[in-house]
Amino acid sequence: MSRDNIQMMLAPPLTPVAGLDAALADQGFAVIDAQGLRGLLGARPEDLADWPAYWDRLPADHYLRDGGHYRYRRHSCFIVEGSHVTQVAHRPHWQPVSYNALHGGIERHFEPIEPTLVADPFWSRWLVALAARATALRGPRAWYVEAHPFRIDTTDGIGRPTPEGAHRDGVDLVTVTLINRVGIKGGETRVFAAEGREGQRFTLSEPFSTMLLDDTRVIHESTPIQPLDPGVRGHRDTLVLTFRAGSFQGPDNS
Repeated sequence: MSRDNIQMMLAPPLTPVAGLDAALADQGFAVIDAQGLRGLLGARPEDLADWPAYWDRLPADHYLRDGGHYRYRRHSCFIVEGSHVTQVAHRPHWQPVSYNALHGGIERHFEPIEPTLVADPFWSRWLVALAARATALRGPRAWYVEAHPFRIDTTDGIGRPTPEGAHRDGVDLVTVTLINRVGIKGGETRVFAAEGREGQRFTLSEPFSTMLLDDTRVIHESTPIQPLDPGVRGHRDTLVLTFRAGSFQGPDNS
């Protein structure tokens, strides 16, 4: 067992897939394990085995305002209507300052997700399956989806998955899937009620385990990561999807 696996980490409160929508409606968040995610997708473990390699090719994020060099990402946008997925013309990522005090109010232009990943049949299944969770929360409608593959590494000695701190994203549903964590400690997830003091903390450690958040009801953050071995770079890879009704976020429709 690696040192990463024996670090003291709080396990997430897992929800069976059959109770996913009820848990999300009841408490504003839910976590499913990798088997649960594969069940939603109708996937076998080998069907997603090639996905982590895409995170090895993420370009650097040049917009970090804390002076860091620890984040890599891509960004693409889609509209999901029922079982139909449409990729829209490439567009910048934008958030209002009210939701992202550090990086809000500016158009951030990132490289798109690699076409071969978008063409993978399980990519569309993924978006459709998770959009169905948003529909269970809000009712049937078109979902405007922004997809963000992230790598946070320890190039600077420390990496910050959420440099903006505890936050909401200004959408209806947020999903965070852990793709991999290698040679790190930290990266604890914290979820709090947007109104009140209730909260939970845990660490996503199983690749393809997935957290779902009702963004209108909870705020979230992830704690910084550090290398297990000084001088040996580690990283944490995630796929973040946001689902919003009505439109994508932008300066004119925030």
